[in-house]
Amino acid sequence: MKKKFYITTPVYYVNDKPHIGHAYTTVAADVLARAHKLQGEEIFLLTGTDEHGLKIQKKAEEAGVDPQKFVDGISAGFKDLWDKLGIEYDNFIRTTNSAHKNAVQKVLQTLFDQGAIYKGEYEGLYCVGCEQFRNENELVNGRCPDHDTVLENVREECYLLKMGDLQAELIQKIESDDFQIRPERYKREILSFLKNEKLKDVSISRKNVKWGIPLPFDPEHTTYVWFDAFLSYLTGIGWDGSIQGSTFPLSADASNSSRSNLSKFWPADIQLIGKDILRVHATIWPIMLLHLGIEMPKLLYAHGHLLSGGRKMSKTIGNVIGIEEMLEKFGVDGTRYLLMSAGTFGEDVDVTMDRMIEKYNADLANGIGNLVSRVVKLSSIPNSQIKMTNKIPNPNEKLLSLIDKLELNTALNYIWQIVRKDDKFVEINKPWELTKNDKSKFQEVMQKLVSDLSLISELLVPFMPDTSEKIKTALEEKKVDSLFPRIK
Repeated sequence: MKKKFYITTPVYYVNDKPHIGHAYTTVAADVLARAHKLQGEEIFLLTGTDEHGLKIQKKAEEAGVDPQKFVDGISAGFKDLWDKLGIEYDNFIRTTNSAHKNAVQKVLQTLFDQGAIYKGEYEGLYCVGCEQFRNENELVNGRCPDHDTVLENVREECYLLKMGDLQAELIQKIESDDFQIRPERYKREILSFLKNEKLKDVSISRKNVKWGIPLPFDPEHTTYVWFDAFLSYLTGIGWDGSIQGSTFPLSADASNSSRSNLSKFWPADIQLIGKDILRVHATIWPIMLLHLGIEMPKLLYAHGHLLSGGRKMSKTIGNVIGIEEMLEKFGVDGTRYLLMSAGTFGEDVDVTMDRMIEKYNADLANGIGNLVSRVVKLSSIPNSQIKMTNKIPNPNEKLLSLIDKLELNTALNYIWQIVRKDDKFVEINKPWELTKNDKSKFQEVMQKLVSDLSLISELLVPFMPDTSEKIKTALEEKKVDSLFPRIK
């Protein structure tokens, strides 16, 4: 059997069209999936959209449209962008899909029947933007750190999920790395929180929100949007929500295709998230799994924010960089390269359009683009007899190891070291002169350059798949168009 690799992005909230931050996470997930595919593994990349909740209900009302019509339009925008960016996902889960909703209701009934969910009342500070209650110690000057809004004090009847009973077990699983949280500082942050604060039972329903999945045991309540969204990581690979006792994945009456997918792909190998949704993914989500008797994901990896000019992107400030603008200016592979090379994945990364234009011209137009153009033109000199082997080298272990560790910027630097060395090699050896006075040396120099370009083309597959194919084609046909024209 092939080794499996299951990676998820968050299911993105459809209150607005996709932005550069969504693209950053999803391109990174695609890079990892492609790298593991090169190693002969069976891949499942899940992405999708989270489509319920109060914020969606209000946005649809403001737009004067039915909520389903509203989410259909925004969700289609995400799919369209992933197609433009060359994302090879295996499923695009939507939380308004009937199969997902049915599975969520089965899980709710299971947890209610076993006493993990009970009726009560919740009072706390609620952020509509986050669709979640916030602790006072999470606030900045009394405001939501992500939306800079004053929170509402909400008190309402709801159903709650027991949290504190499983807090000690969750701590043990994080400490032992049964449930890995990375980078390491986020593991320390979550453990510090869990050891210093008793987890409150968390509301999993809203009585005054119509746009959601009704609770099967109390239809006046709809499911809390986070609870609904988390389960998409399971329903997205075919799970129907059935549990037999505390065993997993499926009960005997589940479909064969559903059983095959879950037994093959769960647990997730990597779940990629932004740091702003770390705490709920590191507390509510694993405790849901513990209640259900389902194995934890292997790794939860949180990355930082994309900043611009040292500040969080904001329409008010005017420093937002549009992902569609990037695609128009830099092309698909140029955009993928600039996102993945912008800084250390896991840290906050600062990007500006001016710096990206400078990097594009230096690394792509004058770098790999210029190298490919020179080598292909020189190798096409009549009677050059350069061997264009069809055997492309396998990507080496060092690059794949860097990608596995999410050191994506370092992996690209590794490839570009070869590009820069070859640029120097061309300047030192001057093959255009060798063709006149030293044919043997010319053959030797060009053979190395062609072999290196073959290697580079293979190393680029996870990051820049279209460029990889163009380099291979150029070497075979001994002609090339400009890969990356200079831009202003």
